[in-house]
Amino acid sequence: MTKRLAEVAKKAGVSEATVSRVLNGRSGVSEATRASVLTALDVLGYERPTKLRGERGRLVGLVLPELQNPIFPALAEVVTGSLAQRGFTPALCARTIGGVSERDYVEMLLDHQVSGVVFAGGSYALAKAEHGHYRQLLDRRMPVVMVNGGVDGLGFPHISTDDAVAVEQAFGHLRSLGHERIGMVLGPEDHVPSRRKLAAVKEVAGWPDAEAEWPVERTNFSMESARLAATRLIQRGSTALICASDVLALGSIRAARRLGLDVPRDVSVVGFDDSVLMTCTDPPLTTVRQPIELMGQAAVDVLVNQIEGAAATTDELLFEPELVVRGSTGRVPH
Repeated sequence: MTKRLAEVAKKAGVSEATVSRVLNGRSGVSEATRASVLTALDVLGYERPTKLRGERGRLVGLVLPELQNPIFPALAEVVTGSLAQRGFTPALCARTIGGVSERDYVEMLLDHQVSGVVFAGGSYALAKAEHGHYRQLLDRRMPVVMVNGGVDGLGFPHISTDDAVAVEQAFGHLRSLGHERIGMVLGPEDHVPSRRKLAAVKEVAGWPDAEAEWPVERTNFSMESARLAATRLIQRGSTALICASDVLALGSIRAARRLGLDVPRDVSVVGFDDSVLMTCTDPPLTTVRQPIELMGQAAVDVLVNQIEGAAATTDELLFEPELVVRGSTGRVPH
């Protein structure tokens, strides 16, 4: 017990006596100090006393699907910094293959009495995935914000990039370079942002209704699966590829090179995200930039408003992306 008091006191920046007062529900402690002690208790993984378990601390969960795609660490940097400025302590939860699932993280965050949760790239974006843990959060009236498009009917606000505008920008750029055979490297069939991108490209390209004729390949968002998908599209005659992420775009560039082709002389490639280091790739990647800083700050604003008692809106807040032209796109080969 003495060790726990010392650790919590150090983390919260208060005396052990103050920690003891908070844990025993005594008076004489300001609300700010009390919140700091409870948050320190949560962060260190100690259980709250029974009488305090019904109260939420100033701890906010940030649940990400991975950290290998640099767009997710970039979002985490914005969200955690913005939360800290608002007086909240972020708890980063990144899923790993064979590791802790999103459902497990939700259980852990609920056990720690978090004030709210920000999700990015979670199961909510997959139509065929399990969504029961989101309903659990809704039943608890937990403040939640989801970044980028998800399935309908979950009852939480979304902060999203406008996928239709992203595709229009990428497609228009490639068409201006003379490309007519433009392929798409997308995520899984039930991935909602990929569905939106597909719907947009069908509209702007005027593709036929027969799905078998669409120049589309789907992947699991890994570089190797993107290489295989892009190889099939190039072999079918695509001279340009629009990809649903920068990671998929880099896999597509690798595919072209494995086929003995040059990017952009033989094949043009457009990514999506504009994650860090895309200016340093060979060639530098043409991509559609997500306004991650604005989206991350908006997600925190919406979440904190809920925490402070504002009614949650189920509306989706769309942010316009920006095409960034670099060296991976060029005129159609003759």
